[in-house]
Amino acid sequence: MKNIIITGTSRGIGYELALQFASAGHNVLAISRKIPHALLENEKITCLQLDLAETNTTTAVKEFIENSWHTVNVLIHNAGALILKPFGDITADEFEYIYKVNVFGVAALNRAVLPFMGKGSHVVTISSMGGVQGTMKFGGLAAYSSSKGAVITLSELLAEEYKEQGIAFNVLALGAVNTEMLQEAFPGYEAPLSPKQMADYIYNFALTGNTYYNGKVLQVSSTTP
Repeated sequence: MKNIIITGTSRGIGYELALQFASAGHNVLAISRKIPHALLENEKITCLQLDLAETNTTTAVKEFIENSWHTVNVLIHNAGALILKPFGDITADEFEYIYKVNVFGVAALNRAVLPFMGKGSHVVTISSMGGVQGTMKFGGLAAYSSSKGAVITLSELLAEEYKEQGIAFNVLALGAVNTEMLQEAFPGYEAPLSPKQMADYIYNFALTGNTYYNGKVLQVSSTTP
């Protein structure tokens, strides 16, 4: 039984992950802006209603760990924000918001949780194929894709910084998954994988991937895009 923190659990991949870890007997801290009833009703899941774009939101996470778990085995950065808009039309506030959720929120949660992680623990950041250098890029995703590239570099750096403590950091750069966020940005586009299918992969990787990888970016995409 392990203690697992997952962000972005209100729907899609994060929601499926929280239920899958709980059904396997693990303790789950589910962090999201909205809390589904199915997670609230699960005795293995603790829900925190937080917006990672806001400052000082990680205080509640730290207090929960100190008072309840004391240690964390796996941290999965799954929360994400996306805006589809031509670069010239994106406002400074919109660009900053994407970075607050996708980059600054990841960094802040790392700072809060890492003191409670030890040898053998695993930090998994969910990025995007659009954030990987040299991959196909799509117009209108300047804020989103560049933010996903930023967390890739952050993870690589933290893997080096924390390697002596035995904490592994890896990134999964996902291709198109048929989530509600994708449908909102690209109405009518049908991705080949469901959130449940991708959650199955991430579940296993989060528990075992640190045995084989550290500081790596794995491209998880069955199509282009």
